[in-house]
Parts: sequence; C-alpha cells; structure tokens
Amino acid sequence: MLSFNNLSIHFGDFKAVDGCTFSVAKDSITGLIGPNGAGKTTLFNLAAGALQPTHGRIAFCEKDVTPLTADSLFHEGLVRTFQIPHEFSGLTTLENLMMVPPTQKGESLWHNWFNWRTIKSEEQQVQKQALETLEFLELIHVKDVRASNLSGGQKKLLELGRTMMTDAKLVLLDEPAAGVNRTLLRKLEQKIQILNQERGYTFLLIEHDMEMIEKLCNHVVCMAEGKVVIQGDFQTVKSDPRVLEAYLGEATPESNTSAVGEIA
Repeated sequence: MLSFNNLSIHFGDFKAVDGCTFSVAKDSITGLIGPNGAGKTTLFNLAAGALQPTHGRIAFCEKDVTPLTADSLFHEGLVRTFQIPHEFSGLTTLENLMMVPPTQKGESLWHNWFNWRTIKSEEQQVQKQALETLEFLELIHVKDVRASNLSGGQKKLLELGRTMMTDAKLVLLDEPAAGVNRTLLRKLEQKIQILNQERGYTFLLIEHDMEMIEKLCNHVVCMAEGKVVIQGDFQTVKSDPRVLEAYLGEATPESNTSAVGEIA
C-alpha cells in the first residue's frame, strides 16, 4: 500500500534519511523502530507530504505521490497522528471530531445562506459519526469536556478518533504509547487491532515500547542514522546484533538482545 524507494532527504551535509527502501503491506500493522535521531519522524514527514525528499520515490496505492502536499495526501486517504497530540484545545472532544471531515458544506458562506437545510442534515450525520466514534473509543463520557482537559492517554485516543472521521486507508501513528498510562495503553492497542482486523485500516507506527510493537506488528523495520538496518518479524529484528548496536552504540557477544525492549 505504501512504499519508499531509495528515499533520502539532506539538510546541508546532514542526511536525515539516507536511501530508505521498504514497503507497508495492505491490511498490515508495520512497526518502525530505532533510537532517537534515527530519522523515523523525518520519514513520517516525508510520507505525509510535510517535507519533499532530496532523492527517491514514495508510492501510495501504486501511485507516485512523492510531490503531493499534506492536504492532497489527506484526500487520498493517507493521514497521520503526532507524538504530541494536535487537538483544538478550546473545543470539546465531540467538536474536535466534528471538525475533521473535509469539504463540509457549512464551510461555504453560500450554502449557509441558501442551503441551510442541507447543512443541518449534514451536521447531524457528522455528529452521529462522531458520537459513534467516541462510543468505540470509550470516550463518550468526556464528549462535552474541552480537549485541553483530557489526560494524555485520552488525547491519544482522540487523535486516533480523528483518523476515523476520514476515509483513511493508511494511518501513520507517531509514538502512540508516549505519555500514556498502562491501562489506557492496553485500550489503545485494542482499538488499533480492531480497526486493523475488522475495519481494514493499515497502520505504520513509530514506537519505542517494544511490548506494543511485539503485540501489534506483522512486520518491523529498524532504522539508525537515517538508514534501514534490518526488517522482518519482531523476533528476527530483535535478535539481530545490529539492532542492539543501533540502540546501545556497541554490540558484544555477551550482550542480551532483550535489552532492546528494556531501553526502548
């Protein structure tokens, strides 16, 4: 569904992403791991259209989307979340979801004047979808709470909910476990699994929580210094000495590769 072919971006002499090649299969949950500074978030910014690569190609649903901007990719069905949630803090949880669907007629002054019945009907449909999304995420009890007053875990669930208000085909999840307590994290994992297995969402997620990666991901890609070090199933990647070297800076025969899970 999504593929990177020899993708690179240079900032002066610094190669933030350097010749990355890998693919995300349709209906999969693919994990992207690596130490801080490995180039993971920069790769997400390239995939989401926030940055343009120096070299290489990005394909989405077999279409070259390398030159497309973030808003164009959003309409293509590729959406992302952020490590630090980007909620509308002054709006309620429900209103945050209702803001998401694109091309709502209520955004047009002409329709507000001359087509208000259609706008009212559309808003009722959007509200119904938003309420159903909050029910699914188990956030219905905070629907009228300002988003700024939600906990860190609730904001991460709200970020996931915003992707559900679109026609998303693939979702880029940027460290969904960051700042989330263990109880809400297990709930977040469950919702991601349901969206993948029952609703056909494809995910590419950056994550440092190896327990989450092991539980969710069909395929894991490890990056370091802007390059892909290794990719494969979780156990293959975790046991590779190059992964330990990427995290610790050195690999020795005595090293325990489970340390990757502990330090990540």
